[in-house]
Parts: sequence; C-alpha cells; structure tokens
Amino acid sequence: MTTLVHGSDTLTRDALTVLQPGFVGTTAPDWLLRRIGEGLSSVGLFGRNIVTPEQLTALTAQLRAERDDVLVAIDEEGGDVTRLEVKRGSSFPGNYALGSVDDVELTRAVARELGRRLAQCGVDLNWAPSADVNSNAENPVIGVRSFGPDPDLVARHTVAYVDGLQGVGVAACTKHFPGHGDTNVDSHDALPRIDVDLATLHARELVPFRAAVAAGTKAVMSAHILLSALDPHRPATLSPQILTGLLRQELGFEGLIVTDGMEMQAVSATYGIERGSVLAIAAGADAICVGGGLCDEDTVLRLRDALVNAVRTGELPEERLADAAARVRALAAWTQAHRARGAGSVPGAAVQEGTAPGADIGLVAARRALRVTRGERPYTPVTGTPYVASFTPVANFAVGDETPWGIAAELERLLPGTETGSYDESSADSALADAGERRVVAVVRDLHRHPWMIRALDALLAARPDTVVVEMGLNEAEPRGALHIATHGAARVCGRAAAEAVVGTGA
Repeated sequence: MTTLVHGSDTLTRDALTVLQPGFVGTTAPDWLLRRIGEGLSSVGLFGRNIVTPEQLTALTAQLRAERDDVLVAIDEEGGDVTRLEVKRGSSFPGNYALGSVDDVELTRAVARELGRRLAQCGVDLNWAPSADVNSNAENPVIGVRSFGPDPDLVARHTVAYVDGLQGVGVAACTKHFPGHGDTNVDSHDALPRIDVDLATLHARELVPFRAAVAAGTKAVMSAHILLSALDPHRPATLSPQILTGLLRQELGFEGLIVTDGMEMQAVSATYGIERGSVLAIAAGADAICVGGGLCDEDTVLRLRDALVNAVRTGELPEERLADAAARVRALAAWTQAHRARGAGSVPGAAVQEGTAPGADIGLVAARRALRVTRGERPYTPVTGTPYVASFTPVANFAVGDETPWGIAAELERLLPGTETGSYDESSADSALADAGERRVVAVVRDLHRHPWMIRALDALLAARPDTVVVEMGLNEAEPRGALHIATHGAARVCGRAAAEAVVGTGA
C-alpha cells in the first residue's frame, strides 16, 4: 500500500529538488510556481514554451521571481534539434556540419554564440552537446546530432562545445552517456541494445565522454540503452554499474547526472516512470528529466511521492537522495553566480576572421560545411522560377515535425516565384509531372536510409539530368546530378547556404 506524502519537510524538498519537469504554455502555470516555492529546483523548456526571445526572457524572469536560483534547462542543440527557433528552423548548423568542417575554434564560436543567446533569455542549463559517436549510419535518432563517426573528432569538438557554452555561463550537459551512436532503435520508442565488447566501448563510445569530463562539463545526461558488456540487465539510466561505477568512479565525474526523458518508452514501458525514477536516483542519477510528453502537476507529485516513499520503505537510501539534491543545488549556485556577473551579456572574443560577435557565425559555419560537386557538364546556375521537390522522411521524436527544413523558403528569397512540392513514399513518383518544364531542385534527407527516396531520385535524374540535388541530413551518397550539394545537416541555415550555391552566389 502506498502512503501519500504531504508537507515541506527536508525529505520532500529533496525529492522535488531532483525533478526537472516541463509544462504547457508560454507563461508559468500557478501550480509550477507553487512547487518552485516548495523546493522544485529545475524547470525544462521545450518548443511549446517559446515564441520569441522577449517572451522567453519574460518567462524565465517569472520563474526566478519565485526563486532566484531555479535552474532553467532547455534541449537546444542547434541544427535539427532546436527549441529557440522551433517554428522557423535553427540559425546554427548542428554537430555533423561542425564536425565535417573540423575546426574546433569554429565549433567553440558557434557554441559560445548559442550560449550567449540562451543566457540573455535567462536559460542556464543546456541539454547539449551530443557526444555520441555515430558509428552506425542506420541510427534513427542520432545521425546529424553527432559530430561524426570518429571518436577523436567527436571528443575534440565536444570539448570545444562545452568550453563555448560554459564560457558564457550556460552549463553544458554532455549526452547520451555512455554513447547512443551504435543503435538502430530510437529509445523514444523501445529499448536499444548494444552488444559490443568492453574494449570497443572504451576505444569508441567513451572517448568523447572522458574528454568532456576532463574539460569540466557541468552535467552529463544518461542514455536509455542496454549495454550488455557493462550491465546485461538494466539500461544505463538505471544501472549502478554504469552511473556510479563507470561515470563517477572510473571517469571521475563529480557534476550533475541528468536522466534522459523518463517518459520515453525505453524506460516507461518496462518500469513505469515512478519506479524508473527511483531506480535512476538509486543508481547514481541526480536529476530526473520529465516533461517532453508528461508535463503536468500530477506527474510531479507522483514522482515526488514515489521518491519519498522509496526512502521511507528503505528502497532508496536517504543519503543518496540528499546527495542528488545537493548536486542540483550546487549547479544552480554556479549558474546563479554567472548570472550575477552578467556572463551571458558579455560578447566573446573573436576567434577567427568572420566569427566576431555580430557576424552571422551560424551562416559562416553552414557555408563552410557545404560540399559542392559539379557534374560532368558545365553547371548553369538556377534562375527564374525553379521547382523544389522535397522528399520527406518521417522525423524522429527528438527533431519533431514542427521544425521546417529544406531550401524552398531560402530559395524563394533569392528567386521569387519558386514553387515547391513535398513528397513521401506514397507520392514520390509524382514529382516529375508536378515540376513540368521548370528546372528541378531535388532535396533529399538521409538518402542512404530510404530506398524509396533513392528510386525516386534516380528516376528524376534519368528524365532530367540538369536537376540539382541538395542532400541534407547524413551525407552518405555518391554525388549525382548537375550539381550535388551536401549540407551535412537540415537546419534552416544549412538551407540558406545551399540556396546560395544553387543560384551561384555562395560556394
């Protein structure tokens, strides 16, 4: 029988402190403000909470009017995964684009500018960067969120990204420990399993995390993945061997361990969010991320009571919960000190020509990430009113289907009157007829993962060899078409850089 817990005793406050919930709306609901007053120390923001920078600034001020040291967290990776610009598309290319350039100073500059914008809006914990080594090109959830498939490249760019964010007072949360890159299952949907040996894990997955810990990342996010060589029974988020034994003791990490979203099916479908949260704190996690899908007061109260009851029944040591809460408060104190110094409003120093504050560092990076290959015939830049045929796969949960991608809007800006059509597997064969006599720009995403997309593109190129191909997402295909533009991402800024190349004003 479960005993409901009420009151504001230390145990209850500690249980509230370790939660990082979300909410619905662009202003804080009364229940959230009330729980902050009772001890809730963190709030997670998502695209549904953000309209403009001014509105976001007012929202974070509203939260801090209740308590100045509340941690305001966000999942802002730039690139495909953006919350600041969820309706528009990101002004920053993602990790894959930065890794393809392989200039750590550029990565540091991008992260610094992104962090500066977050800090100016009152956000002080970013659930980024992804330090996953994308060793499996069929991975449905990481892909362009990774800097690439090489562990050393991922490590050096992870360090640069952490430095950039934390240099302006935004705590980095390096994820998804101990590495989500070699999976072919999305943990939003089911529990991925990785069956590689320990030597491979240490030589590949753990390399970037070791580097991030050495660089002083303030937080690490756990992955809901089963690594049989480390723990054959429980996913990393719930595994003492992985969170305490490997991350704390072996890697020496002393900062905040945050779970990935506990409502994800990899945990919730097997353990439920209440028991999963108890097991996560017992395993060594310090903060429970919940709110991407579950975002109401009832969820917060259920998790609070589950943790308190677990302590009272002896399932969860009280000192473990107290330690977790203390780590949350320590990070809150660090971010509060940076806010007091105005760290987010101080422009960073220029790191190279064209990346000084005020320069469009995101566009600089996106242009540098382009790989443009011309076909055998001389290329004639697109003019007039072309037809953009966008072949659209199903978006993964982390990216979502709200955020626009492609180049149509950016090409329309350069060539007014540009028309576009969006095609999925059932409609792909219609693209050629819809284009008519207009010059075709074919936009594909993660082409290597979608046989239907390859077939449609091949048919289009056979009929119209002057077609321009813009390959977004992971760029694994051989160049084809009159002009082949690999963007190494699908953010709006990648589309802008590609549109410039299409008309001959960019790369």
